[in-house]
Amino acid sequence: MASHRKTRPGGTIGSGLRTPALATAALTSMAVLSQTAEAAPRTDHAKPSLEEVEKKVDDLYRQAESATEKYDAAKERSGRQRGRVDALRDDVARRTARLNKAREELGSFAAAQYRTGAAAPDTATFLLANDPQDYFDRTQLMNRLTSREKRAVDDYIGEQAATMKKRREAAESLQTLTDSQHDLQTAKTTVQRKLASARELLSQLTAQEKARLAAIERQKQQEAARKAAELAKQQAAAQQAASSSSSSSSSSSSPTGSGSGSGSTGSGSTGSTTTSSYDTKAEKALAFARAQIGKPYVWGATGPDSYDCSGLTQAAWRAAGVTLPRTTYDQVNVGTTVSLADARPGDLIFFYDDISHVGVYIGNGMMIHAPKPGAYVREESIYYGGESIIHSVVRPG
Repeated sequence: MASHRKTRPGGTIGSGLRTPALATAALTSMAVLSQTAEAAPRTDHAKPSLEEVEKKVDDLYRQAESATEKYDAAKERSGRQRGRVDALRDDVARRTARLNKAREELGSFAAAQYRTGAAAPDTATFLLANDPQDYFDRTQLMNRLTSREKRAVDDYIGEQAATMKKRREAAESLQTLTDSQHDLQTAKTTVQRKLASARELLSQLTAQEKARLAAIERQKQQEAARKAAELAKQQAAAQQAASSSSSSSSSSSSPTGSGSGSGSTGSGSTGSTTTSSYDTKAEKALAFARAQIGKPYVWGATGPDSYDCSGLTQAAWRAAGVTLPRTTYDQVNVGTTVSLADARPGDLIFFYDDISHVGVYIGNGMMIHAPKPGAYVREESIYYGGESIIHSVVRPG
């Protein structure tokens, strides 16, 4: 009987056991290969190219500078609002003192009436009323008030209304101040975050990458210097042409009568005086700016030991007796806008669509500016970031 039992082949049993194991191994290998294939591109993306790092860092610094200008504006608003709140509080205190004095005078009338037994309830009711004006309208009380008492009532009601109005103004100004301080803190946080991100990116570069980055920066500076030299040649040619035209005009006008010649001379003298006045102020502004070269850029700083870009231009022109607003957004609106070809030493050069940077033009395509965090006040080509970032040229004064 046993010999007729049909046994299962050993190979089948072995094969049946090995098949799941082999399948699992195969699937595992495929998964590993798949993961490896997927991981490789992520590794490439995790480490951006040096050019991408440079662009990202430049963008972060520019965003930080834009946030700095917003910080400067919020700080200026906050300072003005703080002064208004303090002034209103002082005014409210003075008015409250006058109100208390008027109340005391009315109280003395009420006490006198109480002692004499005349109309004490009416006066007391008036003083305790929520709205004295309503009770004041009652002719019964008015008939019992002397002219002096009526004047005291009028003073009291007037002071009460004025004091309440000023208190409301103070409360509104305080809320505005709170909003300005919130904007100030937001801008400050934004600047700090952008700068931290830029520093983090730079810290991840190897020494070799930093050297390559420096080489790229030198190439950009060389190109910027070349563009500045081109502008200097164009401006020199334009000045030469203007000078020749002026000389020709003077020569042709000299044979004319003395009256006509005298009028022409007077007009030229006025234009020359205006130009000379601006040049004198510009020389003072540039002398101040040059004296700041080497001082560090610090966001929100206005000197004397450090500056941000608009803090430097404001201080430079202040030294020439011209008051400029604090931020680039406001400085761009003060003065006369001129073309880049007509730019003269002392003019302000603004950059980027959001007008977040400014420098003082010194001629020959060059300027003095506080560039960015981590840098120092320096002379540099106005094309330091390319021609496309130049926004406008403004002549202060």
